[in-house]
Amino acid sequence: MNNSTTVRIKNLELPLEIIRVKKEGAARIDGIFHRQAAMIESSSAIRPKFMRKGELTRVAILDVALELASRDGLEGLTIGLLAEKMKMSKSGVFAHFGSREDLQIEVVRLYHHRFEQEVFYPSIKEARGLPRLQGMFARWVKLVSVEIALGCIYISGAVEYDDRPGAIRDHLVAMVQAWRDALQRCISQAIEMGHLRSDLHVEQMVYETYGLILALHHDARFLRIPGSVERAQAGFERLIESYRSTELTQNATAKAGRVNIPKKAANSAA
Repeated sequence: MNNSTTVRIKNLELPLEIIRVKKEGAARIDGIFHRQAAMIESSSAIRPKFMRKGELTRVAILDVALELASRDGLEGLTIGLLAEKMKMSKSGVFAHFGSREDLQIEVVRLYHHRFEQEVFYPSIKEARGLPRLQGMFARWVKLVSVEIALGCIYISGAVEYDDRPGAIRDHLVAMVQAWRDALQRCISQAIEMGHLRSDLHVEQMVYETYGLILALHHDARFLRIPGSVERAQAGFERLIESYRSTELTQNATAKAGRVNIPKKAANSAA
């Protein structure tokens, strides 16, 4: 690796502040969200530069592979099915990926990249603290509401690989944990800003927040219960209120309690 600020992986130039790659047997992503706040706010979107025909084909294959994996799960993703959908030969698909496992890992990376673009990066443009946390949750719910029809790689992947060690599980765990770490840092910032109580247990709030999303996915996708999105939103607002800083709550209450009484009315009352 050279001393430049980017590293090229799989035809993408990625900022070093966003991704570090290390090798421990199979390559795994480590600490995607681990960066300083200043670096986070100045990071640019990950974009491929000029691509050749072969690279464009590879991107198209991954798009279809992600769609299939969202619907059928990562284990339901096969080279044969993908070749059929792409109207290519199996050898043609294999030419772009060393193995089925390599393909599955690339699908996980692509899903995470899109998750970042739709949820994480827009949210860090919000003010630090509670506004940023609320932005993260709102965009997360919006994404899940779309995935009700398509499926979520993180949730289905957790079911498929919870007890199956290997490179795919390692990538899934690292990326999900990276997102949980981002939530944890955001909650910590909200405490520092005085938006949330100082005695708040950060990991407990992450647990409850993640639980709302899992419940939303279960009720909306599996049970098909109407109003699940609204319940998740209401649950998060209730969670925020339960952890809101006492001083912030008192100030809001005092402000709401101030009533401007017209002068004539005040004189009449006197």
